Order: sequence, then structure tokens, then C-alpha cells
Amino acid sequence: MLDYDRQERGDVTIFSLKGNLDALTAPSLKKEIESLLASRKINVVFDLAGLELIDSSGVGAIVSLFKRVRTLQGDVKIARLQGQPAEIFKLLRLDKAFDIFDTIDRAVERFRS
Repeated sequence: MLDYDRQERGDVTIFSLKGNLDALTAPSLKKEIESLLASRKINVVFDLAGLELIDSSGVGAIVSLFKRVRTLQGDVKIARLQGQPAEIFKLLRLDKAFDIFDTIDRAVERFRS
């Protein structure tokens, strides 16, 4: 099961994910991402503090968004990565591809600088 909360801080959209981002739940997140892109929201922070598990489908959803917003001159930042998702990001070297921050505020601030 995946729960997520979406909020806006100026031109930055924050997705706070809770639960599991896997083959069963990634499609619902992808739909949310499609509506985000349709409304031209291209600066995104994923708050992963509540994410307990991520698999290849979940990673694919985040990477897909990352690629798409980059082509639109936007970016994706990761905040509060920990536990199994942090291990997966390190294993796949995604910690080198994404800017990762300890807090949501720092991730949002990076868009402003």
C-alpha cells in the first residue's frame, strides 16, 4: 500500500510518500505524475521519510519523472531518504544522479538558489 500527500510551495511540488512503492502501487503514482506534468509542475521534491520499501517499478517511476522534467528544464530532488530505499538508491548509484537532502526545506531551498 502507498499513501502520498502532495503540496505546493511556490513553484515546487512536494510528494510525501508513505508505505511501499512497488509494482502494485507505482501505476497510481505514475498517474499523479502525469497530472503534475500536464499542469507544467516541473520542480519536484520526493519526501521519502515514510517510504518503507521500493522496488524496480518504484525506482522506474521516479527515474521516469526525473528524465521528463529535465527535458522541460525542471528537476527532481530527494529528501529524507532512509532505510531500504536508501540502500536501493546506493546500490543503483542513484545517490549520484539525484540531489539528496536531509530535510524538505533544504531540498526546496535548492530550487531557489
